[in-house]
Amino acid sequence: MLNKIKKIGVLTSGGDSPGMNAAIRSVVRTCAYHTVDCVGIYRGYQGMIEGDFKEMGARSVHNIVNKGGTILKSARSKEFMTKEGRQKAYNNLKKAGVEALVVIGGDGSFTGAEIFNKEFGFPVMGIPGTIDNDIYGTSHTLGYDTALNTVVEAIDKIRDTASSHNRLFFVEVMGRDAGHIALNAGIGAGAEEILIPEEDLGLERLLDSLKRSKASGKSSSIVVIAEGDKIGKNVFELKDYVDENLPEYDVRVSVLGHMQRGGAPSCFDRVLASRLGVKAVESLLDGKSNFMVGLMSDKVALTPLELAIKGHYEIDRELLRVSDIMST
Repeated sequence: MLNKIKKIGVLTSGGDSPGMNAAIRSVVRTCAYHTVDCVGIYRGYQGMIEGDFKEMGARSVHNIVNKGGTILKSARSKEFMTKEGRQKAYNNLKKAGVEALVVIGGDGSFTGAEIFNKEFGFPVMGIPGTIDNDIYGTSHTLGYDTALNTVVEAIDKIRDTASSHNRLFFVEVMGRDAGHIALNAGIGAGAEEILIPEEDLGLERLLDSLKRSKASGKSSSIVVIAEGDKIGKNVFELKDYVDENLPEYDVRVSVLGHMQRGGAPSCFDRVLASRLGVKAVESLLDGKSNFMVGLMSDKVALTPLELAIKGHYEIDRELLRVSDIMST
């Protein structure tokens, strides 16, 4: 390793996700292992602008691997979108002796890191932390596996009520632009239909599917909907449409909301966070910069930040086929 860098900063930015704390822990302890100082930056880029830094050692991150959220807090910073704001952030990093940065977040956070790198030549490395799993260059983002387990557990409980009262439940899950949570959780929980932004099912096809379910003897049904699905303006409008056209159904809506982001990370997310944190720090020490560390074919790999931001992660077509078969 080149190991010229003597101090690395770490921050979390954007929406929180389970596994962020495990990633912070990994970054801090990898720095300690390589005798590199580590600085925690509170409240993301806003904290960088305000100089909200704290020295972190191996013992400062004990007992956080199992905690959801982020001990460094997270915030969105409009000021960082300006050249003046980024200059303040750069000045604070230089004053604190920070020579490289690990950014844990999503594509918006990576966009900020890439711009910062281009303007100041400051070494940056990204770790993907978002439950949506919508970042190119990794099969899994931090928090995605935990969110799936949370959603499946919630749907299992909703199904108990649906079966007891012969009801149709529309369950809305997170996924404004990507349907990975809806598709995987829907299959895992045995949903009758799954509505995602990538596939325009259409209102008539949805009605036909629900009619077939009723005719086949199903007394209750679960439809999982990604929040970004285009079939209706929102899940409540969809409920009203079904009420009008299929009055034989007793329709209910459950919006899972931010509960999907919370909770202790799964073992998978804890291990993934640990692997990505080690790779991020060691890549910086090797002189690499402007990359995202991710998981590809179960191997930790580097993807240029620009490609991670602009690349499009396709929905799994085979899973869509499995979903159609399972809903028969």
